[in-house]
Amino acid sequence: MSKESKSLKAGIDYPKNWDQFMNCFHDEQSCLSYLKKLRWPNGFICPNCFSESVPYSLPKNKFKCVKCRKQTSVTAGTIFDKTRTPLKNWFAAVWYLTNQKNGVSALGMQRLLGLGSYQTAWTILHRLRHAMVNPERDKLSGIVEVDETFVGGIVHKTSTENQQDKTKSVVLIAIELLEPKGFGRIRLRQVDRATKKNIEQFISDVIEPNCKICTDGSQAYSSLNEMGHSRKKTVHLGSDKPAHETMPGVHRVASLLKRWLSCVGVTCVGVRSCVLPIW
Repeated sequence: MSKESKSLKAGIDYPKNWDQFMNCFHDEQSCLSYLKKLRWPNGFICPNCFSESVPYSLPKNKFKCVKCRKQTSVTAGTIFDKTRTPLKNWFAAVWYLTNQKNGVSALGMQRLLGLGSYQTAWTILHRLRHAMVNPERDKLSGIVEVDETFVGGIVHKTSTENQQDKTKSVVLIAIELLEPKGFGRIRLRQVDRATKKNIEQFISDVIEPNCKICTDGSQAYSSLNEMGHSRKKTVHLGSDKPAHETMPGVHRVASLLKRWLSCVGVTCVGVRSCVLPIW
């Protein structure tokens, strides 16, 4: 491998439309070449011993380090590792997913890309969604709205409202409020119940200390001051103002979440708590 590879630049070395995409990634070799530039922009580096010596080229697009003799590939340790699906299909799936405003369903992707099975499409989406989350992302700061919403719920003709609530999934929502207006970053978490313990853990994990947190009047938020935050109750019992006006951020997120789930082919009734975190 040559060490003359040039680093790819976001927004420049990337197709801007489907015609450019097909020209860039028309076969497996073009996809592999692109991945090589992403992974080793200045030439090969052995992931085992970090040697920068030019490796031996092996069949099936593998490389062998001249120092430690370990074999690797450009896809090793990535979401493409050991996949049997052609890379051009993976790249097309990435393009499709990132260009859809309202989300993507596995069934829709299978049909559009001509994938062999629904399971293949589901696996691709599953890996891509995990890759899109940065585990080291910063916590929210400043003024933050926090509330919970309910999605799913198995509805039977004989179900009472209480019975239906027991089958719903609870999603905690935190959203930054920007000044003078607007919204910032968002954090979501699915929990079994909206208990004080779960809410405190969520706030501790996703919000920086010493923030101003806007909540409803629930006692589950009563310890925010003890946690080092300043609490502002924006929803009060008996108030004439509806919650979506006093807490617009979390209610907009909840609405978009439910709409997005329906757009990707998952009805709110059909959401199962065991798969909700994936979405």
